[in-house]
Amino acid sequence: MSAQEWIWLLVGLTFSLYIGIAIWSRAGSTKEFYVAGGGVSPLANGLATAADWMSAASFISMAGLISFSGYDGSVYLMGWTGGYVLLALLLAPYLRKFGKFTVPDFIGDRYYSNVARTVAVFCALIISFTYIAGQMRGVGLVFSRYLEVDINTGVVIGMLIVLFYAVLGGMKGITYTQVAQYCVLIFAFMVPAIFISFQMTGSLIPQIGFGATVEDGVYLLDKLDGLHKELGFHEYTSGSKSTIDVFFITAALMAGTAGLPHVIVRFFTVKKVSDARKSAGWALLFIAILYTTAPAISVFARTNLIETVSNKKYAELPEWFSNWELTGLLSFEDKNEDGLVQYVADAEKNELTVDRDIMVLANPEIANLPNWVIGLIAAGALAAALSTAAGLLLVISASVSHDLIKKMIKPNISEKGELIAARLSALVAVMLAGYFGIHPPGFVAATVALAFGLAAASFFPAIVLGIFYKRMNKEGAVAGMAIGVLLMLYYMTKFKFGWFGGGTQADWWFGISPEGFGTYAMVVNFVISIVVSKFTPAPPQEVQEIVENIRIPSGAGEATH
Repeated sequence: MSAQEWIWLLVGLTFSLYIGIAIWSRAGSTKEFYVAGGGVSPLANGLATAADWMSAASFISMAGLISFSGYDGSVYLMGWTGGYVLLALLLAPYLRKFGKFTVPDFIGDRYYSNVARTVAVFCALIISFTYIAGQMRGVGLVFSRYLEVDINTGVVIGMLIVLFYAVLGGMKGITYTQVAQYCVLIFAFMVPAIFISFQMTGSLIPQIGFGATVEDGVYLLDKLDGLHKELGFHEYTSGSKSTIDVFFITAALMAGTAGLPHVIVRFFTVKKVSDARKSAGWALLFIAILYTTAPAISVFARTNLIETVSNKKYAELPEWFSNWELTGLLSFEDKNEDGLVQYVADAEKNELTVDRDIMVLANPEIANLPNWVIGLIAAGALAAALSTAAGLLLVISASVSHDLIKKMIKPNISEKGELIAARLSALVAVMLAGYFGIHPPGFVAATVALAFGLAAASFFPAIVLGIFYKRMNKEGAVAGMAIGVLLMLYYMTKFKFGWFGGGTQADWWFGISPEGFGTYAMVVNFVISIVVSKFTPAPPQEVQEIVENIRIPSGAGEATH
């Protein structure tokens, strides 16, 4: 069978599976729609959490980013995995014991204020829309290559599919769909990695092949460093980012992970607190499989790309090159008209432009793997992007229907009415998400990194202080969240979109990139929250007792509310 036939077959089979699960597990109540009825097993929740969190950024873009930036890309590995440990140990069990449907629900009740709830809803919407833009671009990328349509059409197709099972199934449908999607995406990620590792180094384990020797006895990383030097790029294994920026980006990704509303809500779907801890452990294991493989794939892809394309005759390049040229994500301009592809660091002489988001997707084709592997990678990439997009859509719809309409605008709304509102808000959200997918602020991982910065700047301090600082009051939380998120939005739009006069890298505050600025905004949030709470009235006694109660470990295993 041809690669295209394999793609249609595997994508068709996996989509049929997702839609079948969505119909089988459709939500019949608001509790099923928001938290899957609260009865998901730790293993299933661990699988679903891993799929929810390992988005198009993890599957498609992270390895591509590391492939081009080398050592500098390690900040994403450290930040995203470290952040999950932070979430699992520091926040998840306590939030489950508090027992709410959403993060704004927790903040509204903990800070006994509808103003705090409104600010939290605003933050949840901003974070989710920024994050979902990256997912929709990932969906568009996959469809543009494999279904041979342009990226914008690909985004629209993805919107329709996500809308179907997110609106029909709610959290219940999404949870079991995500279990299936994790199995698809991890299989799709590992199979090409194992193939290429064996092909290049003789090792079946990519993590070992990554540090092994190639045919001529040279270590693979040394070989890649040599190729980089020849072409004028900085050494793959050395960094070019400043230490302060590496620290700030890593911290922003860590704190942002621990403050992401669509990941936190997963811990409300289990029966009890001990299950939240267990599912966090399972998720960490499932996430580690992909995250320890990504650096290996980056090195394999980068080495293969340079050896296959650099200084080769354009007319004799393999078929995969022309396939990706059709998408507009790979282009060759013969500046010196010698018919050879000059791929060098010097921008004036360089003739090859490669979108870094294509590296994982193109990797099996570059390595000349069997056609069924190419079909598998397409199905896996779609599973990664769609699983997270669905989780984010649910956060958006729950923020509108539950936190705004049910809790503030119309408290006496019927359960049926709330369910209709949730589904309608998901419909509007997917349309907006599609717009952001067509007009994203950057490549997938960079767009997603900004969402983590927003989460770090807004939710992380409010949640941590809400759990561990009894004196924390509504005035401090509202001031901290509002200033933190607005500061991050200002910096992000100034340096990413050119608003407020724009600016270049030379204008960055303290040398901190927009991806790392969430840490700065988070510190400002912490300081303002604590200072304001010191000079304003203490929270009511009953709120302080709630905070005391959720921190008590005794009997936590039996806690169901």
